[in-house]
Amino acid sequence: MKAALIEAPGRVVLATVPDPAPGPREVVVGVAATGLCGTDLHILQGGFAPALPVTPGHEFAGEIVAVGREVIGLAVDDRVAVDPSPRCHECRSGRGNLCERRQAIGVTAPAGAAEFAVAPAASCLRLPEHVDVADAVLIEPLSCAIRGYDVLSDSTLGAEVLIYGSGTMGLMMLELAKPTGAASVDVLDVNPSRLATAAELGCSRSAARADDLDKPDGWDFVIDATGNSQAPTATSSTTSAPPPSRPIRSSTTSTASARCTPAARPPWSTAPRPRSWPPHAPQRPNPHSRLTLLSGRCEAPTTPAPSTCSDNCASSRTS
Repeated sequence: MKAALIEAPGRVVLATVPDPAPGPREVVVGVAATGLCGTDLHILQGGFAPALPVTPGHEFAGEIVAVGREVIGLAVDDRVAVDPSPRCHECRSGRGNLCERRQAIGVTAPAGAAEFAVAPAASCLRLPEHVDVADAVLIEPLSCAIRGYDVLSDSTLGAEVLIYGSGTMGLMMLELAKPTGAASVDVLDVNPSRLATAAELGCSRSAARADDLDKPDGWDFVIDATGNSQAPTATSSTTSAPPPSRPIRSSTTSTASARCTPAARPPWSTAPRPRSWPPHAPQRPNPHSRLTLLSGRCEAPTTPAPSTCSDNCASSRTS
């Protein structure tokens, strides 16, 4: 079969490799679609993968073409999406940080950037008829975004949220903010066309810099969906520029201070905030917020909070 192989940092080739065979509790998936994730790019740049070569593409879906002799509940021709993390006892108990295996399809084992891929049967999710197999590729990154809000629990009810990055993950976090009860969701990005997409999906305001949103009290939560640790710094100026006197309509040609117009704001963006919000929390170095959520782990700083501050949540997708 044909497969993409990352042979060395910065080098990827299309190679012919042996067709895979399933183990007793594994299946072989005929890959129909594969997503390209930031983790794949990190592996190409020389990070994450413990050894090369490796076939990347941990976001994939397709049809089962072979099953192991001990597999139950799945059959040939079943359409499935694949969880790239083999499930151990700790993972099934919700303690992924204590994983006994520390392995992942596409990082330590060949994945979906090939015609066929092997996966544990327990990692395969059978797709309902109404879900297109190409759309199912997004189940894995969507689960990462949902996990971020799971960690925040009910704290987003009535909260004001700022999202850095309007790519796939940022837009998913924007969409998920609505059912979790956020009062408003602002989006930052340096790409005007991405800001236009965020406006179409109903963000409250959009801009290239946090300072352009004229919010000196900050936000309750700040979500970093850029995949770039320098992005929050780059999109926040050290000096405060005066905000525009009126909203600027967002478009593909707009610049740093583009915003969604009031007409584009959905009803949930103007919901009243509970009197008890925001709660006191320790102060983070980020000037816009005070609680940090990174990769599903909540990091509690030790510095006391001032009387007026706002929460910071930076949720990055690593998949």
